[in-house]
Amino acid sequence: MKHLFSGTKPFWAFLIILFALPVLPNPLHVSEYWITLLNYIGLYSIVALGLVLLTGVGGMTSFGQAAFVGVGAYATAFLTTQYGVSPWIALFVGIALTALVALVIGAVTMRLSGHFLPLGTIAWGLSLFYLFGNLDALGKYDGINGIPALSVLGLSLRSGRSIYYLIWVVVLIAVISIQNLLNSRPGRAIRALRGAGVMAEAMGVNTGWMRVVIFVYAAVLASISGFLYAHLQGAVNPTPFGLNHGIEYLFMAVVGGVAHVWGAILGAVILTVVQDYLQSVLPILLGQSGNFEVIVFGVLMVALLQYARQGVWPFVARWFPRGPRARSPEQAEPLARRSKPAQGEPLLVVDRARKEFGGLVAVNDVSFEVQAGQIVGLIGPNGAGKSTTFNLVTGVLQATRGAIHFRGERIDALNSREIARRGIGRTFQHVKLLPTMTVLENVAIGAHLRGSSGVWRSLARLNAKEEQRLLFEAAEQIRRVGLEQHMYDEAGSLALGQQRILEIARALCCDPTLLLLDEPAAGLRYREKQQLAELLRKLKAEGMSVLLVEHDMDFVMNLADRLVVMEFGTRIAHGLPEDVQNDPAVVEAYLGGVE
Repeated sequence: MKHLFSGTKPFWAFLIILFALPVLPNPLHVSEYWITLLNYIGLYSIVALGLVLLTGVGGMTSFGQAAFVGVGAYATAFLTTQYGVSPWIALFVGIALTALVALVIGAVTMRLSGHFLPLGTIAWGLSLFYLFGNLDALGKYDGINGIPALSVLGLSLRSGRSIYYLIWVVVLIAVISIQNLLNSRPGRAIRALRGAGVMAEAMGVNTGWMRVVIFVYAAVLASISGFLYAHLQGAVNPTPFGLNHGIEYLFMAVVGGVAHVWGAILGAVILTVVQDYLQSVLPILLGQSGNFEVIVFGVLMVALLQYARQGVWPFVARWFPRGPRARSPEQAEPLARRSKPAQGEPLLVVDRARKEFGGLVAVNDVSFEVQAGQIVGLIGPNGAGKSTTFNLVTGVLQATRGAIHFRGERIDALNSREIARRGIGRTFQHVKLLPTMTVLENVAIGAHLRGSSGVWRSLARLNAKEEQRLLFEAAEQIRRVGLEQHMYDEAGSLALGQQRILEIARALCCDPTLLLLDEPAAGLRYREKQQLAELLRKLKAEGMSVLLVEHDMDFVMNLADRLVVMEFGTRIAHGLPEDVQNDPAVVEAYLGGVE
């Protein structure tokens, strides 16, 4: 139980929402109005929580969640009224059906990007809505009536007052599960989906599958909300499962704070209460004709989002103590490590690699080799093709022809995940971090391939032992690169030089045999470059091999064992630093010739 609740936000805040309003002054005397309002807030919160995970964290906008609410509602309505199935069995059937539908839809929809993704969610949302209204078995637009009440331990939950606690217990379980997930190995990968997908792939995360998984889980939460709604109402029809309600659910998440779990509940409270208040007051003030509440509500929401771009929760959160962040244990069982190659063994062999973009030849039959225990510098002026060559090695780009071998295995047809799995870690020319996560959490992303616990174990916090091992490994790499004083600082608060060293620690967390650094000295001051050079020499002394892409000759000249020089996509020189430095072709490339 201790692990289950680990990492959750202030529970007393939730308990105020859960217990205070309906028990003042006496639970038997609270009006049905407040009980009904809170029941609907709870049902909306369950759906909005899924949208926080899907949209706020994962970066995938969905307007179709109301349709999944309908799948859960119609599944239990049909089975309980037509076949007399127990509602609890119908719940699991509805969840399974929703997961299957979401898996099929997600496998197609989650491949879309930009404006095509929300348009795709609108399309399937409308399709399911019209399906509900046109099937004879589901009563068409009249729906299904006579849905039996739920019962728990022989207690009938027929009234809104009796089902109130069940609804809010489900909300609490949903909050706990999402918090557990986000503070786990797959959770860190999910948080990287929004704006850092390339980095996540390079750390071994299957980002496409991860998007589908959280899409399915958000759909399952919506389905559970639909199940509770059906038994609360005792009847279902297609109206609550249309596109308008899908937009409202998304609006709840955005208004509350789409990137914050507790913001989903706050957003459900704000929209439900404001809408109900406007529907009560405006007809009295402005007359019964016209839907003035829709106009006023829209204006209020636009004004709210104008001054609270991140939603309302960040303002409310100032009143609550901050939830605990992930911390490294003092001791844990070490993760398994891969065997190290013998000194001088050929690690990376690039053989006449070529990359064409249409008629442009970006890399022209380049060949070089990196041996175990070496630091090899790949240098050249801007536009020389260094980064393109780097991307061929790391699987970001596929070579037009030629071959790339790593430890004797051909890898030029592999993607970034598979290359990382074989022992190649990398950093990026432009730093790719998750700025609101701590240094420890950012580095732990690098150990993704060294764990095995998936989303479903993480939801129930069954991954606690593995999580401790991963965080301990991340802490060890942070100490290895000298950032231990910043372990629990947010990554975005570090200076650029420290962020680049953080990226090296994250790459080391992959337990690589070969470390690829893409212009690590770019933008650094002189002292920061010296510290970086000292770190790389230390790693070399520990047996690490490094391929360094750089255009700063002064930085790389006294660091690399061998240099490969490129210009206009072609290798123009290679060898020892002192030989390359005096090569006429290199002087010509950097200085434009000598007199």
